[in-house]
Amino acid sequence: MYPALYYFFFDVFGIEIEGLKYLPSFGFCVAVSFLLAAYFFGLELKRKESLGFLSAGKEKVMKGKPASAMDLGSNALIGFLLGFKFIGLFLGAAEGIEMKEYIFSSKGNPLAGVVLGAFFAYLKFKEKDKEKLVEPKWVDEIVHPYQRVSELTMIAAIAGIIGAKVFHQFEYWDQFIQDPIGNLFSDSGLTFYGGLILGAGSVMYYARKKGMNILVVADACSPALILAYAIGRIGCQVSGDGDWGVVNTAPKPGWMGFLPDWMWAYNFPHNVNGVGVDLINCTGWEPYCTALPQAVYPTAFYETVMGLMIFGFLWTVRKRIKVTGVMFCLYLFLNGAERFTIEKMRVNSTFEFLGMQITQAQLISSILMIIGASGIAYFYNKAKKI
Repeated sequence: MYPALYYFFFDVFGIEIEGLKYLPSFGFCVAVSFLLAAYFFGLELKRKESLGFLSAGKEKVMKGKPASAMDLGSNALIGFLLGFKFIGLFLGAAEGIEMKEYIFSSKGNPLAGVVLGAFFAYLKFKEKDKEKLVEPKWVDEIVHPYQRVSELTMIAAIAGIIGAKVFHQFEYWDQFIQDPIGNLFSDSGLTFYGGLILGAGSVMYYARKKGMNILVVADACSPALILAYAIGRIGCQVSGDGDWGVVNTAPKPGWMGFLPDWMWAYNFPHNVNGVGVDLINCTGWEPYCTALPQAVYPTAFYETVMGLMIFGFLWTVRKRIKVTGVMFCLYLFLNGAERFTIEKMRVNSTFEFLGMQITQAQLISSILMIIGASGIAYFYNKAKKI
């Protein structure tokens, strides 16, 4: 396992880059997942616009106005924080303390903050200076739907992480009340469906405010959503963040004989949570020197495989589905089916519902499958009547 990118370079290349100790593998994979999702989402929005399902809109924009004190000040503040904390991170300001403690502490590099803050303010000044007019004026600017991808992705990222964190606390309430701050700001502990519900809801609200058809937007983002999920699960597997399955002592099936043993059962050495028994002669991996006492199903890996398969399927059939809304409902159904299946193998907190012991994800995934199947039937029937 590689809790942070430092350990990957240390294990594979024998290179020690201290600053990478503070770049979590899970966080890196999540960042990559958003970038890839934004790319494919943008492609679909362009295609939908070319087919006439979406159209460009007009926005009034002030042109020719010089940089204001607010512009310069906000850019300088962002630059200062980035320099003070993140450049300070690589220059050793966080040595000896955990990442979450460092972020919310007063430690950092003031000189790096001042230099980067001044540089950011200068960039904003030059940007505005190039556009400066003798008499600033309001103009109508054409904005295409795909040009809003960065805004939509940022909204999805922020709302999604908040939702994932909040739902995780509900799922593990006993742990949360013991250490609320530690659990909220830990670099693990995210519930996907919380992120999906709040992230998707926020994106749909923003899209509607901008005059975009939310069903068309939902269809367009469906392949990107499952792709982001699959890539994010790589981070869970690589870091060993606890999203693993139940103990698996069964022998590996013959048909899996050509595959590595870890794809069937794995004990997650050096997992980011520090769970398990101590490893002997664990040099260079401190403080991640534990492994599970018994091998378990690597469910995050299975979810990556299934997620990529669903993405491939959705991306293949997207041009054949002509009825608006069906693509998103198909995504909901397949996503729900995937998660309901994997929950049978995963370690999760359960609760009683209608006399059954189920997990939060099983309940939500069941609802998604019902909504997905019902939605497909509804939109096809509606299209037939037109």
